[in-house]
Amino acid sequence: MRPTTEDELAGIIRAATGPLRITGGGTRGLLGEGEPLETGGLTGIVLYEPAALTLVVRAGTPLAEVEAALAAEGQRLPFEPGDMGALLGRNGASTIGGVVATNASGPRRVQAGACRDALIGVRFVDGRGTLIRNGGRVMKNVTGYDLVKLLAGSRGSLGVLTEVAFKLQPIPPASATLILPGLSPARAVAAMSAALGSPYDVTGAAHLPGIGTLIRLEGLAASVGYRVGRLLVALAPYGQAVVERDADAAAALWRQVRDAAPFHGRAGDVWRISVRPSDGPEVAARLGGEVVMDWGGGLIWALYPAGMDARAPLAGIAGHATRVRGGSRDVPALPPEPAAVAALTAGLRAQFDPRAIFASGR
Repeated sequence: MRPTTEDELAGIIRAATGPLRITGGGTRGLLGEGEPLETGGLTGIVLYEPAALTLVVRAGTPLAEVEAALAAEGQRLPFEPGDMGALLGRNGASTIGGVVATNASGPRRVQAGACRDALIGVRFVDGRGTLIRNGGRVMKNVTGYDLVKLLAGSRGSLGVLTEVAFKLQPIPPASATLILPGLSPARAVAAMSAALGSPYDVTGAAHLPGIGTLIRLEGLAASVGYRVGRLLVALAPYGQAVVERDADAAAALWRQVRDAAPFHGRAGDVWRISVRPSDGPEVAARLGGEVVMDWGGGLIWALYPAGMDARAPLAGIAGHATRVRGGSRDVPALPPEPAAVAALTAGLRAQFDPRAIFASGR
């Protein structure tokens, strides 16, 4: 099923007698179970006001199309969403609705916030087939319950997104990436913490196997130049940094971090682990394998033997781990919820999806 209007989508949901499997481009992990319901027919930019830094777009619109339209005006989505298709071995085109449904947020989150922080409005159809609007199309709009934040990251378990609105960010005229080669995870986290704790407005701090520890600066050319000089001094205890000033070369490095590129096409399960940055080195040591570290060490992508539970060796470390690639009947992909959170989740689903047609497998 591939509706092209909100009314058609609402009718499909009202008529559903069993679970529906909501898919956009199929590039973002969990697919769930049930009859496929594709959002790819709900496409197009509804409203784009570059002067106001706002965008309203239908949920099935390919992410690449959105980014191209923004780039033509010198703007971008602040949160740097990744493309998981290659990691998962899928050929679909990532959609903007899938980005919101998974709260997909890349390296720039350390400075600009997550997807949900840039989201200012949503339209979606709930499990009763009712169209719900929340938020607005301008940044000053404030209305009712904050369903905007609730829908971001809900993985389609509360409703089917049809339209999303964002605040945008200008693309800065200059950038530079400092590369510190050869650091251990512990030294890498220490260097990233020093950079993020500095007054130099770092917009990315990551550790990429085989490349080094990356620190990104963006802004006006003179400002970037000054901050690079100051950070070279501040990070001198961690080694001699190489400065990559070529925008295309630096962007390629950050795409590798964003998309967990070192694990593309390699055997094993891939886990996404969120912890305190200070715990990042301990996570890397306990897993004993290759890791990509982002968000200053707070986000870890890990390659782990197929079918094995990466949560087991991490007992006692606060955080959560999600398997984004691979499968095992004995190991759930999503982390278990504490009892209090599970009760809240059940209550929300009872309100938005009383027939449980969206929850299966997610």
